[in-house]
Amino acid sequence: MPLPPPLPPLPEDWERALCVAAHPDDLEYGTASAVARWTAQGKQVTYLLATRGEAGIDALDPIRAAPLREEEERSGAREVGVDVVEFLDYRDGVVEFGLPLRRDITRAIRRHRPQVVVGGAYEERMVGGMPNQADHRSVGLATLDAARDAGNRWIFPELAEEGLAHWPGVRYVCFAGAPQPTHGVDVTGYLDRGIASLQAHRAYMEGLGDAAFDVGGFLGWIAAASGAAMGVDEAVLFDVYTLIPDGPPPWDASGV
Repeated sequence: MPLPPPLPPLPEDWERALCVAAHPDDLEYGTASAVARWTAQGKQVTYLLATRGEAGIDALDPIRAAPLREEEERSGAREVGVDVVEFLDYRDGVVEFGLPLRRDITRAIRRHRPQVVVGGAYEERMVGGMPNQADHRSVGLATLDAARDAGNRWIFPELAEEGLAHWPGVRYVCFAGAPQPTHGVDVTGYLDRGIASLQAHRAYMEGLGDAAFDVGGFLGWIAAASGAAMGVDEAVLFDVYTLIPDGPPPWDASGV
């Protein structure tokens, strides 16, 4: 049986990306290595977190965990060249998909005007069959919808009153950790920075207790397996939705 063709690289002829996640540390499980590559190319990457991850450390009260996890996220972001990290302050663990969440993400997209939006997979099952966490599903799906909401002047028109005009410039919406990826980013030479980004979440990793793991070994294993799907040494894979197709439309519009 012939091997499937290697996954194509995600196009990189763009300047700005907005990465949206539910919790601190979500982006560090792979995506951060791609971010390190992009910032090294001079691209502007911004992080948007729905929560401060305050429910993520079992032994630490959320009131104490929230500022600690926020600072760890900012430290991890700096490891890969990201200076702007924003938080929406939804309550960790009970984020609901709906119009308020879509509006808040749309607001960020219209403000930052990215050509690429990066999110986390929103399927019920993660790669390997594990059930996906509720916040991940809500935030991932809301991110996909918001990328299109941002370009429609008649959706959330109240944002125009805040000085945020519609932004129809999102070309790609890319989901990390998806069961069926369509594209990849070659992170060979950038993985160390991605590993350092997750290692910056020291309190969170210590809070895992017996479930703690070797960050470098784990991310290295994932990157190598993903690299094989692209035909490179190390990669991060994404399921990519194209909102602005390249080239002419895939139909004959001559008679329209």
